[in-house]
Amino acid sequence: MTKTVSDVICPFCGTLCDDLEVVVSDDGKKILEVLNACAIGNEKFHHAGAEDRPKRPRMQQPDGSYKEVSYDDAVEYTAQMLAKAKKPLMYGWSSTNCEAQSIGHEVAELVGAVVDNTATVCHGSTLIALQDVGIPSCTLGEIKNRADRILYWGCNPAHAHPRHMSRYSIFPRGFFTGKGSQSRKLFVIDPRMSDTAKLADYHFQVEQGRDYELLQAFRTALKGEWLPDTVAGIPKERIYEGAEVLKSGRFGIIFFGMGVTQTRGKNHNIDAAISLTKDLNEYTKFNIMPMRGHYNVTGSGEVLGWQYGFPYCVDLSRGFARYNPGDSSSNDLLVRGEVDAVLTIASDPGAHFPISSVQKIWNLPSVAIDPHITPTTEVSKLHVPVAFVGIECGGNAYRMDNVPIDCRKVVDPPEGMLTDEEFLTRVLKRVKELKGVA
Repeated sequence: MTKTVSDVICPFCGTLCDDLEVVVSDDGKKILEVLNACAIGNEKFHHAGAEDRPKRPRMQQPDGSYKEVSYDDAVEYTAQMLAKAKKPLMYGWSSTNCEAQSIGHEVAELVGAVVDNTATVCHGSTLIALQDVGIPSCTLGEIKNRADRILYWGCNPAHAHPRHMSRYSIFPRGFFTGKGSQSRKLFVIDPRMSDTAKLADYHFQVEQGRDYELLQAFRTALKGEWLPDTVAGIPKERIYEGAEVLKSGRFGIIFFGMGVTQTRGKNHNIDAAISLTKDLNEYTKFNIMPMRGHYNVTGSGEVLGWQYGFPYCVDLSRGFARYNPGDSSSNDLLVRGEVDAVLTIASDPGAHFPISSVQKIWNLPSVAIDPHITPTTEVSKLHVPVAFVGIECGGNAYRMDNVPIDCRKVVDPPEGMLTDEEFLTRVLKRVKELKGVA
């Protein structure tokens, strides 16, 4: 016997697809089939039932091997590590629910930690830019129903957000647009001939690291002013043509990714992209939106924002929130040796940080809270496996357009396994005891 759970949220990327159907065994313990998901989302659901998945906390031994310990021991180690540290780093948060994030930040406030999320190495520059100049944006639903000019800049949703184009931008039939791509014009600006670029009506193969110049060239072309013969490797005639097509639409959207945020210029690129959006609004309706990666990295910034007023790089070591990216960001703190303990949750800096930072995690007291075995869990002193949010427990997450969505539980976690929220709640209680806080 089986049962089907419908309207399931996919906890993979910032698209947060909400139309999945999951077929589970009658006892609610095993996922048999996942319908409507992309290949990556499908794999994530099935990975939850992997037999070789760790089911109990593992403590690193002096010889480098790991020994299973109880959750009580893991809570005690984590609480003692954070309570004794002078300036711990609590990094990650982007692949767990908002409820766990909120409790974790309360722990951070008690121990004087620095709280940082994965935006520090992806869309942090976007957050700085929108604090500088604001952002004209909308929801993905509005794009689906209204947009006839779609521009992907420095991103490749065909691989990173596989259902983004089919659900929200190019292919769906919108309420105010015709069927699929017939009524829409697709622009892709990317130095590579990506799979997304192959679908484009207009592909501008910009020279690597020259996005800022091309953004400003489009702003100039909109006004019909003079341009040199080529800008960032693009002939001026194509830039003028592209500008005319963009402003001739009824509703447009610029999606941008790490190809813009983490190349030369960083937040200044986004300043220019937002300014281009504002310029386009003199001719038609245009919006801009970052292509957020982890399914709840947007939520992490939202929770930090309503708790402390800043979206990432929040330094609580002095008892109040300070925000100074470049000084209070994770990599800078690790490289300078300014933190004396590291808690990583729902992210994998071991796979994405420079080796100098990963070595610091290896040498410090450290805890990794993650359902998977990852490079980070293997350099941390304690690995705490937890239930998969959106599969084995519910919770709130924010889509890339800042719309909050409640994830659904579809199967039970392995017997005795805690969720992020449950584990952090127990750590919070123990830290309060150690700090003498009522």
